Amino acid sequence: MISAEDILSLARARAASEQLPYAGAVTPQEAYALLQSAPHAKLIDVRTNAERDWVGKVSLPEEKQGAVQWNLYPGASPNPDFSAQLSQQAGKDDILLFLCRSGVRSRHAAKLATEQGYRNAFDILEGFEGDKDADGHRKTVGGWCKAGLPWTGA
Repeated sequence: MISAEDILSLARARAASEQLPYAGAVTPQEAYALLQSAPHAKLIDVRTNAERDWVGKVSLPEEKQGAVQWNLYPGASPNPDFSAQLSQQAGKDDILLFLCRSGVRSRHAAKLATEQGYRNAFDILEGFEGDKDADGHRKTVGGWCKAGLPWTGA
């Protein structure tokens, strides 16, 4: 099994090679391994409450996860309280693993968190559901669900 230090080194190397404006990027499997082994690792789900309620959510101990909407539903307007809500759920030195549907909002959240002094903000590549397949369906190409990691359905 790969160590938390090795995963973080790999994630930081991805950030350097891709010139990411945050600490790094992890696969869903790497994120899950970090959540199991790193004491201060926390998954922050930035999808809307509706997405978590209707599509599903990760299944982790409460202390290992949080939720801060990047956008509000309905309307997809930006959450004006994102930063304040994040600060209530995470410390500046925690390892924050941001998750959204397919990996777009989580990148924005990791960037903003980094700008606000969170030193260990990481994007979870592929997101919860991954990209759409040829038939327009999610959860079949990539993401947390496709990787077979724990989640509860709607």
